[in-house]
Amino acid sequence: MKRRRINLCLARMSGEEQRYIQEAFDTEWVAPLGPNVDAFELELERYMGEGRHVAALSSGTAAVHTGLILSGVDRGDEVICQSWTFAASANPVVYQGAVPVFVDSEPDTWNISPELMEEAIRDRIAKRGRKPKAIVAVHMYGMPARMTEIMEIAGRYGIPVVEDAAEAMGSRYDGRMCGTFGEYGVLSFNGNKMITTGGGGALACPSAEMKRRALFYATQAREPFPYYQHEHIGYNYRMSNIAAGIGRGQMTVVEVHAAHHRRLAALYAELFADTPGIEVHLNPSERFDSNYWLNTILIDPEATGTDYESVRRHLESCNVESRPLWKPMHLQPVYKEAPRYENGVSAALFGRGLCLPSGPCVSEDDVIMIANEIKKCIKH
Repeated sequence: MKRRRINLCLARMSGEEQRYIQEAFDTEWVAPLGPNVDAFELELERYMGEGRHVAALSSGTAAVHTGLILSGVDRGDEVICQSWTFAASANPVVYQGAVPVFVDSEPDTWNISPELMEEAIRDRIAKRGRKPKAIVAVHMYGMPARMTEIMEIAGRYGIPVVEDAAEAMGSRYDGRMCGTFGEYGVLSFNGNKMITTGGGGALACPSAEMKRRALFYATQAREPFPYYQHEHIGYNYRMSNIAAGIGRGQMTVVEVHAAHHRRLAALYAELFADTPGIEVHLNPSERFDSNYWLNTILIDPEATGTDYESVRRHLESCNVESRPLWKPMHLQPVYKEAPRYENGVSAALFGRGLCLPSGPCVSEDDVIMIANEIKKCIKH
């Protein structure tokens, strides 16, 4: 008999979602806006803290884009962007007619290197006579970036930071929630994230006024006239009342989900502790508290006699989903002409790493089986 499919990360419902969805149907609030949207935003504001004002949007990508708009990014500008990330962190830069400037990672967090970021800022100023308009820093796989250091550098140059915490809901750095360091913080509620709205995202803003501006652009930038008047380009980025109802139900289990991901990370680390050539990516120090959205490993071909693709194919034969680590943006064909500041870290990670099942639907027995199957691939 074929094993059941073990997916990388799937959402699990709390049981409360249906109540809020039914309310939306009963009151015929099914379109964008409505009581669930308002309540979901308030719950996110309480959860994130730090006085953030949250706008619920249609996706994390929409949140990145809106954050760039509010940061003043326009045609011809440059934006410092973490290279080792998903395309949704970089593509909105191009939506604005701006140019992404890709910066490589540091070896312990795998996120943007603060030192290389400052080098890039200085070099762009020297070459163009003006500084980059914004910085997009990302918490990859839930691991916090060094936000204190990043914000200190950004502050010295007066550059706003759009903090992409799409994969890091519930992660903390120096005890502070990821998504609350930058001028704008991005969350994602895609079907594979810590919680889901069936697709959706949010932008955490520094003030009620900036939240109002975010919602203005997210609702087609309609001016306050009795007829439709538009003085700015707007977007259809608002979250629906039904999606927000799902989110309200999911908020009841966000910490439960995060605790489960962390438990699985500890178990992966324990199971591979005595396996030469397999390295589980863990918090570099006590300053970091990753949600371990996806647990990741590095495979040393010399020590194991295998590579990530062989392991991936073997796991697939066991009906287990795994995935190579992100291919850096500076190696993507679509961005081959973009400026980049490399140190080789993200390229090396891409050549050695694998994401393993980590979601709330993955059991501890599943993790034990997965680890055993990976060990079967080791030839030495």
